Formats: sequence, C-alpha cells, structure tokens
Amino acid sequence: MLDQTQAQVAPSPLYICDAAQPRRRAAAIEDLATGLSRWRLPAALARLDIRNRYRGSVLGPFWLTLSTAVMVGGLGLLYSSLFKLPLADYLPFLAVSLIVWNMIAQIVADACISLTSAEGIIRQLALPYSVHITRCVMRNALIAAHSLPLILVVFLACGVLPGPEALLALPGLALVAVNAFAVALFLGMLCARFRDIAPIVASAMQLAFFLSPVLWKPELLGERQVWLPLNPFYVVMETVRGPLVEGGASALVWLSAVLYTALACAVAFAFFVRFRGRIAFWV
Repeated sequence: MLDQTQAQVAPSPLYICDAAQPRRRAAAIEDLATGLSRWRLPAALARLDIRNRYRGSVLGPFWLTLSTAVMVGGLGLLYSSLFKLPLADYLPFLAVSLIVWNMIAQIVADACISLTSAEGIIRQLALPYSVHITRCVMRNALIAAHSLPLILVVFLACGVLPGPEALLALPGLALVAVNAFAVALFLGMLCARFRDIAPIVASAMQLAFFLSPVLWKPELLGERQVWLPLNPFYVVMETVRGPLVEGGASALVWLSAVLYTALACAVAFAFFVRFRGRIAFWV
C-alpha cells in the first residue's frame, strides 16, 4: 500500500536531479510538454509585459503601427522611384515585407533576453523554462498583431486584394511561430551563457535586412535569384508574403522553409537537452 502511494506522488522528470542518472532528454521533454500545456500563464505574462512597457503611453503599442505606416509611405515613395516600379504595385509588397521583417527581427532581438529577463522567476520558482520562451513568443506576436490592419489599409488604398491563396499565409505564420520558439530557446540559453552574443546577433540582423528582399524585389537579382532559397530569412518571410502579394510561394520556398524550421528545432532541442540543467546558474 505504501509503495502505491509513493508511486502516485512520485515527482515528474522535470523536478528530478540525479547526477548519476541525469535523464536529460526526459527532463527536457517534460519541460516542453508542461510549459506548452500551461499556455495561459505565459499569455497572461505577455499581456502584463505589454501593459507595463507602454504604461502612461496614449497609443501604447500602436506607436509601432504609426511608425511602420510612416516608414512604408516614405520608403515606398523613394524606392518605387529608384527601382522604376509603379507605386500601386510596390507599396503592398513593401508593407507586408516590413511588417513581417519587423516581427522576425523583434523576435530575434527579444530571444536574446528571453531567459535572462526572467532571472528572478527562474531562481525563485520551479517553473518550466519553456514558459519563459512561450512568454517571449506570445509577447512579440501580440505586438506584431497591432500592425496587421495596416496591410489591409495599404491593399485597399492601392486597389489590390489577394485571392483565396492568401489563406496559405496561415501555415506561413505557423512556421514563423515554430521558428520563433526554437530561436528563443536556443538564443535564450546561448546569450545567458555568453553575454557578448546579443550584440553580434543585432549586427547580423542588420546585415540580413539588406541581404534579404525586404526593400527590393527578388526579381531584381535576375539570374542570381535562384540562390535566394539559401537565405533562411527570405524563405520564412516568403511563406507569409508570397500568398498575400505574389499569388503564393513556390514549392522550393516551402520546402526550404520546412527544412530550416526542422533544423532550427533540432539544434534548439539538442542544446536544451544538453544544457537545461545549467540555465539557472547562467542567468
């Protein structure tokens, strides 16, 4: 009878720490499963983060929407003239590109502090680490959602509306979300261990912005366009932008995006399995 009672109250692998039998993989899987099942907690924390960040502000996160709108208008007028493109054709492309890129760039920047920003919670509460990763992803998703109506405004102003293929942008957003979780998990641990990584990531993202077709269209590369699928930022962004402004993305783009997503998840999970037990000491 006592053995049955002990079996019922036995702790999950998430809270077992045995140096002789570390059970890293079981603990990592339990951490991810428990953290994702408690999605209401990171969702509430994400809303609290946004409320605290814009406390006292009149427009709150809509300031980002306003700044994006000004940027789309100014850059649209400039680059449509430089590239000799009709404004009505170029503006929807630019609007979707900038909004999707800003979402990706903000997620990558926030991923670097996804764990260190929760230092107090990590050291005091036995919460799954994946809760803090999910909180980071949800926070940036809510902020990015404030700029989505701007796409519809630009489409209506330019007299361009996507067809039924626009629904393919939903799987693209799902790929972005999965990549965001993997990147936040990996960079969160890496930047907790090496604090110099965050500035390097920021510099790399600035370079990636100019090397990716955000301001310029892929067809401007001519024959060199075939090398674009080697750019992970392009293929992930194109799964969302292609269905909205270009009638859909090619099969090669989708295949590349899925492969990059699988690779990111594999690297993040392997790193999480190996170093999960050290996160509390790193932060």
